[in-house]
Amino acid sequence: MNNTKPTIVDVRTPREFMGGNVAGSINIPLNEIQQRIDEIKELNQPIILCCASGARSYQATSFLQSCGIECENGGSWMNVNYQY
Repeated sequence: MNNTKPTIVDVRTPREFMGGNVAGSINIPLNEIQQRIDEIKELNQPIILCCASGARSYQATSFLQSCGIECENGGSWMNVNYQY
């Protein structure tokens, strides 16, 4: 990853996201990733994906990387919150 400030995308459900999230993060639930790919491509890269444990963000990361998007799995949103 480069030195550009990453965009943080939280792939949890809106309800989970409302219960706590990384300040400035964007909520795009995992089940909407494929439909919102054009929107995601417009975000500043790199993109750090997070969720509750890292499982859903892993799925999203794999899909987005296969589409040529510079991203990585940040794991739990709480871990990402401490890093960024």
